[in-house]
Amino acid sequence: MAAFLYAQLEAREAIQEKRRRIWNRYREGLADWAESNAVKLPVIPPECKHTYHMFYMLLPSVEHRESLISDLKAQSILSVFHYTPLHLSEAGRKFAARPSDCPVTEAVSERLLRLPFYNDLTESEQDQVTAGVTNSRLISLNRRAG
Repeated sequence: MAAFLYAQLEAREAIQEKRRRIWNRYREGLADWAESNAVKLPVIPPECKHTYHMFYMLLPSVEHRESLISDLKAQSILSVFHYTPLHLSEAGRKFAARPSDCPVTEAVSERLLRLPFYNDLTESEQDQVTAGVTNSRLISLNRRAG
């Protein structure tokens, strides 16, 4: 295992460059769609460095997220929500945390969606994901809500 990880460390700059390209392609490919659908994309502040370990979107509501997951699944594109807030986990509940203790965390958790992201993601595969997102039913949900 150490030899495998060491080889990755030796190639880390090339790996990071691949991941940066994938991340930037998602950001550029989804920017207009996200703006017109009230979807927030990740931002890297200029003074920060990024690991490019995932690409996520923050959707307007849990209904929007579930609709998009369903649309993408119908196209054989796996998208997942990110995590359950720690204070709602079994361990968190042991320390007397309750739902609503962290309302912002809960709201973000309900709306966050991760897109496929891995080192060998091809441009063609990424184009399929981007097209799946931009052609989703999310626009009709926004029209009904507005």
